[in-house]
Formats: sequence, C-alpha cells, structure tokens
Amino acid sequence: MTAPFGREGDMSGTPITDQLRRSGNWNEAWDEFAELDPQWTEKFMDMGTLPMRSGVLNRKTIELIFLAVNASCTHLYEPGVRRHIRGALDQGATKEEIMAVLELVTAIGIQACSLSAPILKEELAARQSGAHHKAK
Repeated sequence: MTAPFGREGDMSGTPITDQLRRSGNWNEAWDEFAELDPQWTEKFMDMGTLPMRSGVLNRKTIELIFLAVNASCTHLYEPGVRRHIRGALDQGATKEEIMAVLELVTAIGIQACSLSAPILKEELAARQSGAHHKAK
C-alpha cells in the first residue's frame, strides 16, 4: 500500500507533520489545525517544506528567506525570527548577511509612508482651503 503523497513506509497519513514534530521544527500554533483537519495541515506542510526538501536552495539561503518572511511587517512573528536567526547562524550566515536581510525587509513597510504621506498632504491642504470633506 502506498502512503499518502507518495511516501512509502509511513502509514500515519501525516509523515511531514510527524517529522516536523520529531525534529523540533513544529510550531505549536499549528496544533489546532492539525487536530481539526490533519490532511489539510499535511498538504500545507508538504507545500511549505518543499524548498527544504528539494535541494534547490541551500539551507542557509532558506533560513535567510524564512527570516525575511517572519520579520516582515505583514508577519512580525518573533518566535520565527528567533528560530531562523539561530538557523541561519547555525548554517554559517554572518551578522552582516542577517542584517542585510533585516534591512531589506524594512522596505516592505515603507509603502505605508509613500501611500499615507500624499493623502496626509491632500487632507491638510483641503482643511487649510476650507474644502474639508468626508472620507471617500
């Protein structure tokens, strides 16, 4: 009999999830999803871990990318930032490489300024000219 997702020898139905738990790379925040829908969680973990399993990118690069995702203003996940800084250091990343990633990630949030500053200027000008209007 073939194991789910083409993995021979693991009949648990969630071999990737199980491996993440065993290796210490499981995030306890995922427990409820895994309990409520183990097959969906397994498929998600399969997709999310493919870059690590494919061998296309080296482990240091993967850790730096995961660091960027976790440090981005749309994610801001402190445990992930810590885990992937440690992982990057373990894989030989330098302080300068890690800082370069963190500095690049700050550019994601700059859109808040470039979007908001012109609106602020418009609204201030409208108030000054007496043309104040309700929000669009």
